[in-house]
Amino acid sequence: MTCIHQMWLGVRVATLIALLCGVGLPAWGQDKPAVRIGVLAYLGADAAVEEWTPVATQLRRALPDRSVELLSLDHAALNKAAQSGQVDFVITNPGHYVELEARVRASRILTLQTGAALPTSAWQAVGAAVITLAGNPQVQHLADLRGQRVAIVGKEAFSGYQAVWRELAAEGIDPERDLRALHLVGLPMDRVLEAVASGAADAGFVRACMVESRPEWRARFRVVAPRAEPDFACATSTRVYPNWPIATLPHTDSALARAVTIALLEMRADSSPITWTVPADYQSVHDLQRELMIGPYANLRVPTLTALVQRYWPWLAGLLGLIVLGGFYTLHVERQVQARTAALRQAAREREELQARLRQSREQAEHMARLSVLGELSGTLAHELNQPLAAIGNYAQSLLRRIDNQRLTPEAAREAASEMAGQAERAAGVLGRIRAFAKKRVAQRRPTDPVALVQESVALFRGMQVHAPAVDVVDELRAGTMLTVDALQIQQVLLNLLKNGWDATRHLPPERQLLTVRLHQDAGGVHIAVRDRGDALSSEQQLHLFEPFFTTKTDGLGLGLSICRSIAEAHGGRLDAATAQDGPGLQLTLTLPHDDRSTTGLS
Repeated sequence: MTCIHQMWLGVRVATLIALLCGVGLPAWGQDKPAVRIGVLAYLGADAAVEEWTPVATQLRRALPDRSVELLSLDHAALNKAAQSGQVDFVITNPGHYVELEARVRASRILTLQTGAALPTSAWQAVGAAVITLAGNPQVQHLADLRGQRVAIVGKEAFSGYQAVWRELAAEGIDPERDLRALHLVGLPMDRVLEAVASGAADAGFVRACMVESRPEWRARFRVVAPRAEPDFACATSTRVYPNWPIATLPHTDSALARAVTIALLEMRADSSPITWTVPADYQSVHDLQRELMIGPYANLRVPTLTALVQRYWPWLAGLLGLIVLGGFYTLHVERQVQARTAALRQAAREREELQARLRQSREQAEHMARLSVLGELSGTLAHELNQPLAAIGNYAQSLLRRIDNQRLTPEAAREAASEMAGQAERAAGVLGRIRAFAKKRVAQRRPTDPVALVQESVALFRGMQVHAPAVDVVDELRAGTMLTVDALQIQQVLLNLLKNGWDATRHLPPERQLLTVRLHQDAGGVHIAVRDRGDALSSEQQLHLFEPFFTTKTDGLGLGLSICRSIAEAHGGRLDAATAQDGPGLQLTLTLPHDDRSTTGLS
């Protein structure tokens, strides 16, 4: 059966199951085209549709004006569908995604967080298990696979072949040379278990967690050389890699991609067997393919001398003169190696440049977040500066009148000049603090006094308000407590928290507009709690408080608290929200780890 035939067979099966389940059906008469998602059917078309139906259900709920189609395809058919534009998104294993990334410029938007019979970590979720019959004493270690018959679904399978190939290479085993036979049984992966069970193969390579998900198989099979991988619940014979991504293709509409991203991030573990998280780092998959020189790194393979002799043996055996030509050919190959080495070095330099640009992008995002805070707080800045400027103007007019009336004395001139200088210094102080906060610069972590940092943030906050609320700072820290932080980033967090507290209480009576900042410490770190006395948030609102694009303000973007939590986690801390215990209001607590020099004496 050809790949095209298989692909359309998968489409027909997916459509039939969708008709029975009510999921992914095209909506006749709708103006917008269907959302087409190609999924790798490593367990077969029926199992793939059943596994990914929650995704289609969620997208239909979030995008009521579009229909959703799930296309269950094998590797070859999914490649063709991605290249020809027959699908808008692809869901596939990490190895296949890296190949699509290089081949058709696929771009991951999310990574699977949880799924059927899978671990919960998106960064360590995919491994491979070498299985054999439970009573087979001949295969106890990976090295015992020499001379054995092994069943695999195909050489393009990531967890079904490539992940184990990497471990065998580390043992000095070449599957093509050192195994007795490689039986390619094809998809679904259940055929590997059937081949081992029937005796057609001595061992097989399957995806980790596959045996555990089938209790009736578990009693018959044993995982060879299981590894102890942290936070990974299943037996695996290999290292573990990031989970499956969902990726867009060059022709995917950007607005549709954004809508799908937001919709999938809303899937919750308490109501769905599948959840998603931010894109994981697939560098470990690149490392595997680079070591094996497959996928986008296949061009690293260099012809060996044995291959050259086998290719040119008639000429080498017949004519002595071609030996010289062989020498020239060897020199040519060396030049190719040098050229490719230079290309790799160039690629490494480009990667370093890309990482530098990514760092600059993160710094730019933090800078824009600070400017966003200033944009919200500086609406009344003119009022604060108007007072010293008006005073300076009044004293200047007074001096002019005294000069005109010939009543200017040295004492009056000195007094006016002194007052004008003081008011100018006040205005300069306000502008200086704002300029320092808004200035774009590289993040730097230094020992910082948390009390002074809080007081400076409060002063900056109050200095930019017309009717600034009272802010009560309660210092319960031990003397000499220090934090090693980027002071400007932490100040950005505190300004966000103070501004949110003021927004929640500015419409309330004065006694409820008071903000309290409490600093205390325990064995868990230094805690900076900002508490307001506004109206309570519902438990549902608190649950989504730190999610991107969630906001309770009519004009908010919903990014402030999400960025604040990212800054806290980047410092090794956390940002939590809880209802106040001693009255109305919300308390947001920033927890930062102790400076090693100030932890002595903690119980």
